Amino acid sequence: MYILGISAYYHDSAACLLKDGEIIAAAQEERFSRKKHDPDFPSRAIAYCLEEAGIQAADLDYVAFYEKPLVKFGRILDTYLQFAPQGFRSFLKAAPVWIRKKLWISDLIHENLGYDGKILFPEHHESHAASAFFPSPFQRAAFLTLDGVGEWATASYGVGNQNKVEIVAHINFPHSLGLLYSAFTYFTGFRVNSGEYKVMGLAPYGEPKYVDAIYKHLLELKEDGSFRMNMDYFNYCTGLTMTNSRFAKLFDGPPRQLEAPLTQREMDLARSVQDVTEEIVLRMARHVRKETGEKNLCLAGGVALNCVANGKLIRSGLFDDIWIQPAAGDAGDAIGSALIIHHHYLDNPLPQKNGKDRQQGSYLGKAYDSEAIRAFLTNHDLPHAHLSFDDVVEQASGMLANGSIIGWFQGRMEFGPRALGNRSIIGDSRNPDMQKKMNLKIKYRESFRPFAPSVLEEKAAEWFELEHDSPYMLLVADVKEDKRCLVDEDKKNLWGIKQLQVARSEIPAVTHVDCSARIQTVSRETNPRYHALISAFYRRTGCPVVVNTSFNVRGEPIVESPLDAYRCFMRTEMDVLVLGDCLLLKEEQPSFHDTIDWRQVYELD
Repeated sequence: MYILGISAYYHDSAACLLKDGEIIAAAQEERFSRKKHDPDFPSRAIAYCLEEAGIQAADLDYVAFYEKPLVKFGRILDTYLQFAPQGFRSFLKAAPVWIRKKLWISDLIHENLGYDGKILFPEHHESHAASAFFPSPFQRAAFLTLDGVGEWATASYGVGNQNKVEIVAHINFPHSLGLLYSAFTYFTGFRVNSGEYKVMGLAPYGEPKYVDAIYKHLLELKEDGSFRMNMDYFNYCTGLTMTNSRFAKLFDGPPRQLEAPLTQREMDLARSVQDVTEEIVLRMARHVRKETGEKNLCLAGGVALNCVANGKLIRSGLFDDIWIQPAAGDAGDAIGSALIIHHHYLDNPLPQKNGKDRQQGSYLGKAYDSEAIRAFLTNHDLPHAHLSFDDVVEQASGMLANGSIIGWFQGRMEFGPRALGNRSIIGDSRNPDMQKKMNLKIKYRESFRPFAPSVLEEKAAEWFELEHDSPYMLLVADVKEDKRCLVDEDKKNLWGIKQLQVARSEIPAVTHVDCSARIQTVSRETNPRYHALISAFYRRTGCPVVVNTSFNVRGEPIVESPLDAYRCFMRTEMDVLVLGDCLLLKEEQPSFHDTIDWRQVYELD
């Protein structure tokens, strides 16, 4: 039994394939098209999923699309009518893509796939709930989904029990925690649906100066976490921007322009909306625990990628255990929609999980074997050493310890926004210059943005205030007190970006200015190769922690193929590239001219 799940036409289009209820492949379209957050029909991702299973589209039993397009279009029309004529420009911009594509999803799937079978349409938040609960380690749990908006719902909660998820209550558009956060993302000068991570990373540099203004003017928050937003300050119902002039007057001036210098105002705005978000999430979770009585919680939706809020939720002790879908945004709904068909529509039972999740480390993308990698390197006459993996680990760990930055390409690509040790750029967490170097010379991004640590699972509690595994890099916790450094008196009162000048722990490259870190715990069972590398680094240095950032540069998706990896390697100041069992040194590579016809390589129109 093969079921294909699809999410498309908003952002981060993706596909997932189930075989007898098990996830055998999942990928985002952006990895193949090389268009970041690609919203188009995920034809390449689907092709990969079918290839992984060795089947054709004709072999599919069902296709699931992650939401109900007609209901969503009805919400757009209803919103336009409520706010007419102010929303006319916004409606005119949205209407063509609906008329050409989104209203004809069934036809597009049939035409793109050559598939003649049944297509089913779960609700958006039902897909989120399914993506959270069914792959989780629990046979029964509460779930909480939070995002911008689906058809109408912007948040929902309920209970998953064996092969059913049941939504109990929801909040409807335009009242949305995701859109509130996106409004501040826009106002602080970052791109909506991609810059929310930056707001979260900027927050520790600021003070919660605007929290009272948010509660007084923007948000009526109730004890159970439900809320209503004052739409007088927002423009997303009627215009082409998130906020309006009233919002600007309330927060001391117009929005920051893209790429303009950051000021203390943006830092304070980021801190304020982050604090409000954490409070809402905690209130909602408290209400869910009270109403459902469940001891475990599953999370999905874009807001579930706010790992600072997740960390506070874990530490609150409201639930015995929490599991977060690694691809919590709309990409993960490709998984959720397929699982809804398998469990709800076909009434298949939930397998016994024995306390383990079904996400397989989220290593669900394409892999390139040793033969394919060596063929790529040989065909392009690229100097490399082909070694045993033990030798790769020993050489790479030694280079890390000596300050080298390594592109690390192994096994199956990760599904979701985080690189988890298979498509990663790694460095020495002990190096006080590593954060600045990787931001400015490797990633080409803002200097304030923190990097994540990958730590051996068995050593995590020695270095971080974390008593919970974090394999998907979705929890923030503090660095242990005994691993921190004393800060000189003359540096204690530094403000804003100047706080970067202070080394705060033995692992400064992954310690944020508030002494926190976004942690990935690495298991020998889930990722033996990455675990082996960090273990070798630990033997050399006494430190079981490395820097891990996604293998890409700003504005590009994470690399998918050896070709992507080599191109990124040569366009940045990385020192070493490891492709499977092959090791490449930058100084040995031929002069690089980016003249390859990438459109031909990726078979683009």
